[in-house]
Formats: sequence, C-alpha cells, structure tokens
Amino acid sequence: MSIVVTGATGQLGRLVVERLLATVPAESVAAVVRDREKAASLAARGVEIRVADYDRPETLADAFRAGDRVLFVSGSEAGRRVPQHTAVIDAAKAAGVAQLAYTGVLGGPDADFLLAAEHKVTEQLILDSGVPYTFLRNGWYTENYTANLGPVLEHGAVVANAGEGRVASATRADYADAAAAVLTGEGHIGAAYELSGDVAWSLSEYAAVVAAASGKEIVYTEVPAEVHQEILVKAGLPEPFAAILVDVDEAIARGLLAGTSGDLARLIGRPTTPLAETVAAALAA
Repeated sequence: MSIVVTGATGQLGRLVVERLLATVPAESVAAVVRDREKAASLAARGVEIRVADYDRPETLADAFRAGDRVLFVSGSEAGRRVPQHTAVIDAAKAAGVAQLAYTGVLGGPDADFLLAAEHKVTEQLILDSGVPYTFLRNGWYTENYTANLGPVLEHGAVVANAGEGRVASATRADYADAAAAVLTGEGHIGAAYELSGDVAWSLSEYAAVVAAASGKEIVYTEVPAEVHQEILVKAGLPEPFAAILVDVDEAIARGLLAGTSGDLARLIGRPTTPLAETVAAALAA
C-alpha cells in the first residue's frame, strides 16, 4: 500500500508530496506524473515514480495498486476533465484502491457556476463507481490573485465584476496540508469537506491590503462582465478561460465562494494563512 499523489509535479501536487515526506517514509509515497524527468528530484529522495497521463487511459492501468490511498488532483484543462477523470476513476476502481480523495470545488453539488460543472460530474462518477472516497472541495486560492500583482501595481487597480461579494480564500499550502492530513489520517472515508479560509474578504478589502503592503494607491474597479471579459482576452487569456473567470466573479457576487465552514482549519490543525501574509510574500518575491 502506498500514498499516491496524482499530478505530483504540479503546483498543488508537489506541495502535497512535500507535506507527506515530512511525516511518512519516502518509500511509502508514490508520485503519478506525465514526465518522469520532472519528477527526478522526488525519485532521488526515494519516492516511487509512476508515469501516467489522464489523456491516455491505457497508461493509468499501472498508476494505482490495491490498497493505495490516492489524492486525485483534478485535471487543469477545463472542457476535458470529464473523460480524463472517468479514466482515472475507472483505473482506481480496477486497482482496488482503499481511498480516492478528489480535489473538487467549494459547494460541491450546490455550486452553479461554470468552473464547478465538471467537478460535480466527477463527484457523481466517483459515487457511482463505489470506490471509497473523500471529497476535498477546495475554495478559491489566494494565489489566484497574488500571482497577478504585476498589472495591479502597474495600473493601481484590481479589476473585476464581483461586486462586493466576498472570497474565503486560502493558500495552496493550506489546501496541501489538508490533503496530506486526509491521506495519512483515519475517519475520512465518505466525508465531503468544504475547504475555505477562515476569513472572507471583498475585493475592495483586497485592494486596501495590497495598497498597505506596497505603499501604492490601489483601488477596486468594478466593471460589467462583458468589459471584464474583453480586458482578459486582450491581456492574452483564451476566450473560454476568460469566460470562466468572469463567471467565477459573478459567483463571488452571489456569495458562492464566501463560505467559512472551518473544515480547512480543523483538518490542518491551525488557522488558515491570512490574506495580508500571502500578499506580503508575493510582493517580496
């Protein structure tokens, strides 16, 4: 039996592997990756490398073993997730894994925005498969904002169509700690965790935090959805992805990413990372 992390060289997956290596022997950890070379540093530390590709179902036959505890990190390509995820679930079921912990989206079946659609289908596929599961319904990542501070600082504005909706975000590290806790702990089979930060903040408040940390004048500029879409496309985002982000802002305006269940803090045994701390770290970098 191994603790298996799919997408193990990705931004979230690698953090989860690091958390696991801090608490369990490396030989009990397996990393599922598309490119073995990108996982060379993990292999050098004793992690088992299993090469597989969500888009190539035949490669997934060797990704899992009977009794494995698996973190199933969702695919990153919107519009392609359902066939990809179906292949992963089928392989996990055929192998007889002991746990399939899936990284979905806050709200689960009640989330009605575009980004949630494929996650909802995936959760139902997992339920229908009969595989022992844990649903990790991740909220918005703070890094979704702080990774894009360049234009904010340049123009002195946070531009969005989210109204005064609030976001209970957390960092990737927070979500990684939760995943590691679920993979190494007991009592999580059949659970669905609504994971989010301890504090929900508005984009006006976010702009004020960035202003205070940077010493620059930063304001929140609310624009209509169609204007925001045009801005994102002109900035180089593919139109379908821009549409998803605009739709997420509308979900934020409706309060769908503001939930503060406390599940995340309980799983990681500490408060979630404050917004100001993540902003300061991003500015320092």
